[in-house]
Amino acid sequence: MESFLLMFQILLCGFLCSISSARDTITASNFLIDGKTITSSDGNFEMGFFSPGSFTNNWYIGIWYNHDVPEKSVVWVANRENPLTNTSDVTLKIINPGQLALLTAANTTVWSTNSSRPLAVKNPIAQLLNSGNLIIRDANDTKPENFLWQSFDYPTDTLLPGMKLGKNFVTGQEFYLSSWKNEYDPAPGKYTFHIDPTGYPQDVVRKGNVKVFSGGPWNGLRWSGVPGLTKNTIYTFKLDFDENKAFYSYALLDNSAVSKLTLNSHGMLKRWTWDEKRHEWHVYLASPADACENYETCGAYGSCNIILSPVCRCLDKFVPKDPRNWTMTKWSGGCVRRTPLNFKNGDGFLKYSGIKLPDTQYSWFDASMSLQECKQVCLKNCSCMAYSNLDIRNGGSGCLLWYGDLIDIRELPGGQDIYIRIATSELGSKKKTKVLVLSLSLLSGVAVIGLTIGLYIWKKTKKKKKTKLTLKDDPDLPLVLTDDLLTDEKKSLLLNWPKRFNIINGIARGLLYLHQDSRLRIIHRDLKASNILLDADMNPKISDFGIARSVMGNETGANTHHVVGTHGYMSPEYVVHGVFSIKSDVFSFGVLVLEIISGRRNRGFSHESHSINLLGHAWKLYKEGRLLELIDVHLTDSCYFTKLLRLIHVALLCVQHGPEDRPDISTVVVVLSNDAILPEAKEPGFFAESKFPDAEYSTSIYSINEYTVTQLHPR
Repeated sequence: MESFLLMFQILLCGFLCSISSARDTITASNFLIDGKTITSSDGNFEMGFFSPGSFTNNWYIGIWYNHDVPEKSVVWVANRENPLTNTSDVTLKIINPGQLALLTAANTTVWSTNSSRPLAVKNPIAQLLNSGNLIIRDANDTKPENFLWQSFDYPTDTLLPGMKLGKNFVTGQEFYLSSWKNEYDPAPGKYTFHIDPTGYPQDVVRKGNVKVFSGGPWNGLRWSGVPGLTKNTIYTFKLDFDENKAFYSYALLDNSAVSKLTLNSHGMLKRWTWDEKRHEWHVYLASPADACENYETCGAYGSCNIILSPVCRCLDKFVPKDPRNWTMTKWSGGCVRRTPLNFKNGDGFLKYSGIKLPDTQYSWFDASMSLQECKQVCLKNCSCMAYSNLDIRNGGSGCLLWYGDLIDIRELPGGQDIYIRIATSELGSKKKTKVLVLSLSLLSGVAVIGLTIGLYIWKKTKKKKKTKLTLKDDPDLPLVLTDDLLTDEKKSLLLNWPKRFNIINGIARGLLYLHQDSRLRIIHRDLKASNILLDADMNPKISDFGIARSVMGNETGANTHHVVGTHGYMSPEYVVHGVFSIKSDVFSFGVLVLEIISGRRNRGFSHESHSINLLGHAWKLYKEGRLLELIDVHLTDSCYFTKLLRLIHVALLCVQHGPEDRPDISTVVVVLSNDAILPEAKEPGFFAESKFPDAEYSTSIYSINEYTVTQLHPR
């Protein structure tokens, strides 16, 4: 009896082990068909057939995170260039001599691993590892160096911990990310993300063959142009660089953490972390995050500063190459030295601090040199235009030289030092290197301008013998929140982000009172910037109730044949059908929020790449994952980015075309004060720019045989 039980236990163990091994494995006899998946042994990753969405009938073999959410987070796609339209007769199986192939019933190969390595194995299997890596190996050999093939060598749009990007100089093989064509088509899109080892390694996003973003050269700690990529508790990253290879990778510090890096179809790099409690992904870092992160925004020797307007200016001792174009914000021509170099009489170097290091495509480096040795080498070569430390750790070490024009420069907190070649006459009589700290010079310039303006105002006030009240002198004196206050560069600086948040919250609470807490439910019908008054403490007050309407009881709206209001703020159903409700005010509130955040008017908004209005522009950026570009460039502070993105999302929910889709103002007040998950926004009303008058107007609406005719009467 005991021998029988022992035999039974052995058989049971073998059976369970075979089930366990089959769970993450494809073998010659255990293949994959539609409806069946394999899962990594820790349950984190799953592989099988998937379709990207309801808008397509195409099917693919892919690997995704095994999270219980409706939309799969796909990290790798096998047949991305050869989709299936029918999966009923297709299998993914191991075929001799050790290949993994996707085959039709007619034995036609849709996709295969097609490894070039020797495949002299007796029992090949495909296995999905806990890292998300799909490998092919001999069933009895688990050594990574003996893997016949692995998906990590063929990335799609996602970089997982343990994967590498870069180039093997010995074999010539390059590992890079390529975006999906769009969110429903995993075929290679327009964008690729590379580690470019030409000169000195830097990370680069290309659109086709054109660079559109660079994080700057590696400085020993991070990419020099991505200060947000700092030491953290989630992951660590490194560049493994020598004469044989240049590989970038990252690893998780906490085994329970989940993180990924993706390149989306619009060229945006995003670092994500998984929130297990909320069961959702959060963006930890996104690039490019602003206009200054676009590649070579300001041309050669031009420096980009996102807090300035315009954002481009020439480095000190440089002037615009084409002054006329520069004044027209056409900065691609860049800048040139104010005084040309004179190699016969000798040149020197000017130190610039707090910048992203320039593109290193045309550079030279030596890890063993000191900074002083670096300077001497550069000085002896008339083609050398600048030098810097190669590694910023431990006080700095190594030498990095630039040849030719310096491009893709920006000013940023935590930026680095670079020494740029300048004519001796520009360095002063002592011929010593001067230190130019860009941030300090900016502050000094602002202080001088402020002092000059202050003296002018003081003299003018004294001459007129008048006393000018400040807001604090008269708390009851209102300041109208006009379009000019939002869009004027100097005046807009009065409204920092905390003040703008306070204004938005105050307007929402004011609407809540009108819609819910007052004795009569009041619909304002003309909520706009010029109807918001600010007191001395910048607290908002809703004003001008000249066309407001009250409704009784549980009513929330009404109809009118005489539409009055201001175009750009009125909801579609009100303009077209004369139907107004509390949701019409919510629409106006959403427009107002977008204007406050962007510093731009909805009406009259223009953009170089399209002719849609501010709502359409915000919607476009939302769909492309580029909402940071909407933020007022006069007040860019990364401390508020998360809150700003949430506010923009709320505003887009408020301006959705259908009133039934918009939240009521009580919901808006709640979500403005918490971190509740927001639903996806739908297309806004008045998506495209219309040729309506800019002024206030009234309309009369006549409906004949279901056709609506609107007559405009500017007032």
